[in-house]
Order: sequence, then structure tokens, then C-alpha cells
Amino acid sequence: MNTPSPLTDDDRRREYHVAPRYLAGPTHTGDPALRPLLEQGWDIDDDELGNVYVTAPDHTARLGYLPEGEDDVLWKIAAYSNPFGPPHWVTTFNGTTPTEIVTGFTTALAEKYAQGRDGYLHGNHRVQDGYAPLAAAGWTVRSSYDHVEVTAPDEQAGLVYRRGRTDHLAELFGHREKWTLWGGPEGYGSRWYGTHSTHTPASLIAAATSALADPAPVVRSRAEVPDRCWELVEATPLEPPASSVPTPLDVRRAQAARARSTPPAPSPSTPSHADSAWRPERPSSHLPGRRR
Repeated sequence: MNTPSPLTDDDRRREYHVAPRYLAGPTHTGDPALRPLLEQGWDIDDDELGNVYVTAPDHTARLGYLPEGEDDVLWKIAAYSNPFGPPHWVTTFNGTTPTEIVTGFTTALAEKYAQGRDGYLHGNHRVQDGYAPLAAAGWTVRSSYDHVEVTAPDEQAGLVYRRGRTDHLAELFGHREKWTLWGGPEGYGSRWYGTHSTHTPASLIAAATSALADPAPVVRSRAEVPDRCWELVEATPLEPPASSVPTPLDVRRAQAARARSTPPAPSPSTPSHADSAWRPERPSSHLPGRRR
């Protein structure tokens, strides 16, 4: 039996168009998913561990990017009827979720927030609306008395909606999930998941499922695609640029580097400060299983 040769550094850095996106793994930075909220004027802060917090101007919606959190949740997003009360709804994504799926959700959240409380805090809760993009893309829908299950044609991604009443506190603490999105083969670093609690507006869930079903390939380096997924994806190498024009991945890396850089040297009368909008890179991996 022939053993594959180990990848060289050049192999790992080589860039590809990868499809389906639900097997592509995350990008090395979470900036694309933060940007829609920051462009709407949301505040950003971070802690000494490198976790990032983004908050709506009226403090009724918050996002945590938590590479140093207490569990495998990298993204936690919540909305509040009262800024001092418990969350009205919570959405989470773990650390191996493709960044485009999180970005689909945060883009819709930014748009709905700009339209007023009804859109992002309440909205409609028609179950069919949440998974409609998957059904429209030809995914298989199976319905039973206690759940709805939607599965990709290759059975490597899907959605589960659990019927019946779910305890709100159990949802908030991650002990129960009303909605679960998932993708990738089972195993460490290859299976990702996202959850939505009962009161999450169907329009926001649909934004995530629309991004999940999008057939357009995404740009990844070989190192960013989980090893268990590599044989399951269609990966087309990006041709080396004929000139110095950067690839999409180069642009993302340059943007992340600029965001982490310190400002220019101040004038003698102005004290120097570190860039308060520093954003950490995504951790290399997180446990793929759902929290219990």
C-alpha cells in the first residue's frame, strides 16, 4: 500500500476554488462575518484573551467571536427584548463552520436591525421559511411527528428542526437545540454545526440556509480544507496570477493584517495607543460535536 507523500508548505498554501462550500472549512479569520455589523456602526471590543464582542448601538443584539471561549462555540449571537434581560433568541456556530454561512446570517441580521425591532427580534417563525432555500435547491425533506430533517444530495450536510415545545432556558444554556445545521463527515475538525433557538426569526435562519445551499465555490488554501473533506470536494486550483494582482485569499489576509497592525507613529504631542479594533485569527480547530 502506497503512503501519500506529506504536504509541503507550498502545497498547504496553494489556493483552490472549493465546492460544495459546506465541506470547505472556515477561513483563517472571522473578519468577513464581523464586517456587515461593523459597517452598520455596531461597537467592537475585545478582552485580554483575544475574544471579540460586537454590540448593536441600542445593546439589544450582540455577537461574540470566542476563540478562547469555554467550549467549542466560536460564534454566539443573541438578541434581547430588554438589554438587561435574558436573550430572546440565541444562535451559535462552532469553530469549523464555513465562514460564508456565518456571514450569511450576520449580513441578514445587520439588514434586519437597520429596519427595526420587528425584523431582527421577532419576525415570523414559519418553519418552512427557515429551510425553504434548501428545499428549493433540491435537498431532501423528510417530515415526521417529532422533527423535520433536510439532507443534501450527497448526505454530507443537513438541517434538523425539532417539533414541540422546547424549554427556553435549556436552549439558552445549550442543553437543547430547536434548529441544528450541520455539515461534513463525522470526526474531529471535519463536522461543523450551528444552532438556532425557538424564537430566532425564520428570515435569519433562511439567510444561513441560503448560504449553506449556495452552489458557488469558495476560495480556500489546501490547509483550510479539513483532511476528511478533501476527497469529498471539487477543488480547482487557482491559476497563479500573470501579474502582481492578488488572489481573493491574498486580499483577505492583507485586510486581516492591516486590522491587526499598529497605527503610524504619533506626533510628539500625541501619546501612542494600540489599535483598539484588533481582531484575532480563528483558532486552528475546535471540537466538532454538539454541546450537551
